[in-house]
Amino acid sequence: MHYGTIETNGAATDYFTFGHGTKNLVILPGLSTRSILYSAMSIPSGYRIFSEDYTVWVIDRRASMPQAFTVRQMAADIAAAMRGLGIGTADVFGASLGGMVAQYLAADFPEPVHALVLGSTTARQNPTILRVSVHWAETAENGTLAEHTEEMMRLLYSPATIEKYGKLLCRVNDGLSREELHRFSVQARAISDFNGYAVLDRIHCPTLVIGVENDKVVTAEASTEIAEKLGCGCYIYGREYGHCVFDEAPDYKQRLYDFFQGTWNTEESSII
Repeated sequence: MHYGTIETNGAATDYFTFGHGTKNLVILPGLSTRSILYSAMSIPSGYRIFSEDYTVWVIDRRASMPQAFTVRQMAADIAAAMRGLGIGTADVFGASLGGMVAQYLAADFPEPVHALVLGSTTARQNPTILRVSVHWAETAENGTLAEHTEEMMRLLYSPATIEKYGKLLCRVNDGLSREELHRFSVQARAISDFNGYAVLDRIHCPTLVIGVENDKVVTAEASTEIAEKLGCGCYIYGREYGHCVFDEAPDYKQRLYDFFQGTWNTEESSII
């Protein structure tokens, strides 16, 4: 595994990479209070199915953000990072906020995006994501985010995961710095202002959308709306999983791998 920081449009962006394959997989993670380097030890085991065929790149958003920073600007940073890291073409997986960034990446910078999976994300506002993102931004801005962590985790994860790992998950926001709270707030505000629906027509690479029926952050309907607009495959997990189904469902990474390898069974598409 290699850790690094690269300059993207004048700002520092963290990344790490693992695997030794000839293909590239770029993972764009969801909204987080911490740098991706905090989870660098756990992600490779979850994505080990890719390690032989792929070099996997996990790329964060820039470390320091101005007060007003858009999802589209985040995508421009990712494109700059890919160029700077010498990633010619890549399969791209974007989860939650990462999926919003990935939509603009594929629309505005299509050349490096070979194929795309959008997980637990949306193309535009709905009452659920607006309520959630504004609330998260406000708790970060008034310094009470840590007090709301348990509530946040219950929106993100299934009851089974909360029962098993709840105490550990609820410590994730302990001791946040002022800079981390600011960065989280800026990203949450960017989500509340996000509307990428109009650029979906400009996405022409093979795409798969994966959602979850019991998504309390973006809703399952947000996933199916993207798939219907793109005319692409869509798989919706059942109510036993939460928004972070990409961390919970044991077959999720296999679905990613099969799609990127061109062996995903299109008959499995499921739109509710």
